Amino acid sequence: MDETTTVMAAIQAGDGEKLRALLAQQPALASARDGNGVSAIMQAVYHRRAELLQLLLANQPVLDIFEASSLGRTDRVTELLRQDPRLASAWSPDGFTALHLVAFFGQEAVANLLLQHGADAQVAAKNAMQVAPLHAAAAGRNLPLVRALLQHGALPNARQQKGYTALHSAAQNGDRAMVELLLAHGADRALASDDGKTAAQIAKDAGHADVAAML
Repeated sequence: MDETTTVMAAIQAGDGEKLRALLAQQPALASARDGNGVSAIMQAVYHRRAELLQLLLANQPVLDIFEASSLGRTDRVTELLRQDPRLASAWSPDGFTALHLVAFFGQEAVANLLLQHGADAQVAAKNAMQVAPLHAAAAGRNLPLVRALLQHGALPNARQQKGYTALHSAAQNGDRAMVELLLAHGADRALASDDGKTAAQIAKDAGHADVAAML
């Protein structure tokens, strides 16, 4: 197993001792990327390995647009967009734009910055998940982000994997305010997922009778 593979395995396993030892020998491994191009930092972010993330960042790797966005580093994102405005619409190795990532991780300030620089609020991920930023923000129960995305052209009835919409996520979460917002922007309460469930049925199954009644 090569060192890069070992770094990724340590992150996935949450093995801080192993990662610390590897970085002590080769600090440059903080910038390692797997065979698909996904960085060690993004692996730590995806796996919610906060302690391991700090070990990587302590070695001062140069953050790319996806890493900086996911971490909420508005100063670095601003710098990168100043150098190349096209990064607002760039694709990560695993099929997301920076806007997808900030929507998922709830980085509102960076989301607004990306939107101001022309990031596409309705584009679907280029992977099996097929999520738009709106789906990620709705799943994360981030009302301000959902509002901002809708105001920038996000389609309320866009479907992700298995035919789910943002309204389905809001119903699953029992999020009354988000349901109201999505409906006000044209979300179709009659749309069913691929398994035939409407938002009302999803809310009812999740024990949110009050939200089901709204739908």
